[in-house]
Amino acid sequence: MALKLGNRIHELRKLKNMTLEELSEKSGVALATLSRMENNKMPGTLNSHQKICKALGASLAELYRELEDETKTVENVPQNERTEHFISANNTKYELLVLKSLDKKIMPLMIKIGPGGTTQEERNKQGVEKFVYLIKGHLEISVGEKTYALSPGDSLYFEASLLHKFSNNSKLDTEAICIVSPPAL
Repeated sequence: MALKLGNRIHELRKLKNMTLEELSEKSGVALATLSRMENNKMPGTLNSHQKICKALGASLAELYRELEDETKTVENVPQNERTEHFISANNTKYELLVLKSLDKKIMPLMIKIGPGGTTQEERNKQGVEKFVYLIKGHLEISVGEKTYALSPGDSLYFEASLLHKFSNNSKLDTEAICIVSPPAL
């Protein structure tokens, strides 16, 4: 965003026939800061963006226009192109549903647990959340001192800093979507 933002500030300033010095005086943002922002050396702060917009007679939306669409990510991952799989010794398989999951805000996984299989007990760092949606089979999820039995279509959300474990005590395969936010391995 910093690269495009500096260009956008420069563009809006030129549209108003304003020098960098004049913008600094009108906005109260230091000349050196404005120069670094326009030269894409720093992005500035929301406060400085608001002051610049006020001095230019522009809205924040106008300043940020065209920036938003270019920063959005769309990733299509066909099933046969998924490359990251983790197989646990306890009849459990994890499949990452996106590429480069640690670069994202969430980590969606497919968890497949065979009959009698379990995940290892785990406790994520504070602030990590998990959401589980059961697609097929039956799944028991132990979170802290409680165990939750899920049937297809059921879901469970929990703070992943609590000790937790997934178990398939049935005679059928289990498949669930698990979303971890922020990504944690």
